[in-house]
Amino acid sequence: MTPFQLRLGESGRGDGYKVSDVPGSEPTPVPAPAAAPAQSLTGRRVAVTGAGGFIGSHLCEALVRAGAEVRAMVEYDSDGSVGWLADSPETLSAVEIEAGDVRDPESCRRVAAGRDVVFHLAALIAIPYSYGNPTAVFGVNLNGTLNLALACRDEGVGRLVHTSTSEVYGTAQQVPITEDHPIHAQSPYAASKAAADQLVMSFRDSYEMPATIVRPFNTYGPRQSMRAVLPTIVVQALSGGTLRLGSLDPRRDMTFVGDTVSGFIAAGGSPDAEGLTLQLGTGTDHSVGEMVEAVGRAVGRELEVETDPARIRPAASEVQRLISDPSRMERATGWKAETSLDEGIALMTDWVSRNLDRFRPDEYAI
Repeated sequence: MTPFQLRLGESGRGDGYKVSDVPGSEPTPVPAPAAAPAQSLTGRRVAVTGAGGFIGSHLCEALVRAGAEVRAMVEYDSDGSVGWLADSPETLSAVEIEAGDVRDPESCRRVAAGRDVVFHLAALIAIPYSYGNPTAVFGVNLNGTLNLALACRDEGVGRLVHTSTSEVYGTAQQVPITEDHPIHAQSPYAASKAAADQLVMSFRDSYEMPATIVRPFNTYGPRQSMRAVLPTIVVQALSGGTLRLGSLDPRRDMTFVGDTVSGFIAAGGSPDAEGLTLQLGTGTDHSVGEMVEAVGRAVGRELEVETDPARIRPAASEVQRLISDPSRMERATGWKAETSLDEGIALMTDWVSRNLDRFRPDEYAI
């Protein structure tokens, strides 16, 4: 099979970006992820679910550069979409595409077969969407994880690296947040991910299935959709006029995608990461208002903001503060985030400015 032979097999629930949408001249340049202790994955057989999505596509790029043999699972559709992998022709030509759905056990068995490490990123991630569609969110995030865990167990995968989210903690009860912080899911999305985390570790305890959970804190960067607040700010700022946002008070630990990706690779390759839940964050938090100011510095003008009531989340569901303690991750793997918020926003703003026609700044993406 050639590396880009399409197999009926999942996906990464990306942003619907299709091969046919790629300009025929040059690929869109994106910043390379930060250096990672990736040598241990050189020559290893790995798989990535959610490979066509924002983080998944960057992870595939980094794994190919590290010399891994990559199987990329993308969501099947009749147009042959590979999501954001289409933005990286060199990566696309080097990976084996498995098209299907994590809700399908057969797809999961195909993606896990013969793999040393499986990185599980496929998920429905939008919190506002989860308010109106909890069944769909649990179907992908929990049942899809069950299918993949069963496949990894039965296929003898060397390690499942499962993607959690800082949203499982809810509003911080003490800061910084360690991995021992109480779980308090404040949205159906967060609840689905918390349940999936427990499922994965139950498989480790019950079946001795090697597994690691990585818990990213608010990853941002090129290719991120406007379902997240920072690209929403950047796109509106570059489009001119007044920004329409929800609350400016919530605080988040903003982690650049290159750092998050290097953390995934470190977690997948380090023997000391086995069996652990590990946080990927900077250990610093910023309010949405501070993000607006940082984007203003990047675009060279002071930004005006008006409140859009449609973007205000239910009061009991809004997580007010998330800030990580990444020290366990650093002890286990040597990883730490290296990109400051201003550096990351400058990289993201540069990329968005060259791809502004891909966004709809006047719409509220949920």
